[in-house]
This record gives sequence, C-alpha cells and structure tokens, in this order.
Amino acid sequence: MKLAKKATSAEILDAAEALTQTRGFNGFSYADISEAVGITKASLHYHFRTKAELGRQLILRYSDNFGSALTVIGEEPIPALQKLRRYVALYMGVVQGDRMCLCGMLAAEVTTLPEAMRQEVRMFSDLNEAWLAGVLDRGRANGDLRFEGTAVESARLLLDSLEGAMLVARSYGNASRFEQAAARLLAQFTPD
Repeated sequence: MKLAKKATSAEILDAAEALTQTRGFNGFSYADISEAVGITKASLHYHFRTKAELGRQLILRYSDNFGSALTVIGEEPIPALQKLRRYVALYMGVVQGDRMCLCGMLAAEVTTLPEAMRQEVRMFSDLNEAWLAGVLDRGRANGDLRFEGTAVESARLLLDSLEGAMLVARSYGNASRFEQAAARLLAQFTPD
C-alpha cells in the first residue's frame, strides 16, 4: 500500500511539474491533475491536502533533482568553463522540451504564491547562485575563467540572464534564441 502511494504521489508531482512548466502554477487546478493522472480529486487530496502543499513538495523535489545534477557536474574532473556549459545544458534540455525552469516560472508568479512556496523558490535560486559562485571562484583561481567583480555577482548575472533568456526564447517558440544567448554569456568568462 505504501509503495503504491509513493508511485501515485510521484505521478501527481510529474503532472503538476509539467503543468507548472507550461502553464504556470496558477494556470491549472486539481481537476487538471486528476485528469492527467487518472485519479479522482478526492484521491489527489489524499496525497496532497492543498495545492500549496503540492506546490511546496513540487519545488522540493525539483530542487533536490537539480541539486543532484549540480553535484554530478561539480565532481567531474573537467575545466570550469566546461562545468558552466554542462550547467547551461540543464536549462537547454528544459527549453527544448518547450518548458520553463520550474522555479523560473514560479518566480514570475511569486506574488501570488503561498509564503512557503516563495521561500522554496528563493532557496532554489540560492542553491544555483552558491554552486555557480563556487565554480566561478575555482575557475578564476585556476586561470580557467575570467570575469570582473565577485563570483557571487557573476553567478547572479549568469543565473538571472539564463532564466530571462528562457522566458524570451519561449515567447518566440525558438530554443535557438536561448542557445545563442547562453553562448554569449559563457563567452564573457573565457580567458583571453
């Protein structure tokens, strides 16, 4: 029984993630998830009593998965610029799937989200900034990267620019716009 609940919870979160990445969190209801997963709204409420609870769990899962991907990239014995390229590839995969970064989409709706969800969205950004700043710091120390200012400032610029590039590329229905913007962003870190 417990295993079936986890599988159903995962299916619910999968459906909610797809809907959030394509419509936004405020763009779907429990009825949409019930239809996508093939369960009743009552069953859905059994797993996630409220949409806010569902949203928070969705962000936690997304952050955990993204954090695991960052750990893998961080542990690879490759130059810092290559790590940044691998980071950008995570976003590119989302853009090519005609979706937005989950937390980027939620950031656009942050004023309408429950406070617990807002905190988790900020924590996702903090996770990314810290990881990027670490890669940038080590890359500059090794001579692999160059940039002006602090690693934290550059990490914020990179993260914010990638999230914005995703949004604009999606509005044009053109993933290559994101790819071009990301390439230009990364070029600024290349040593002379």
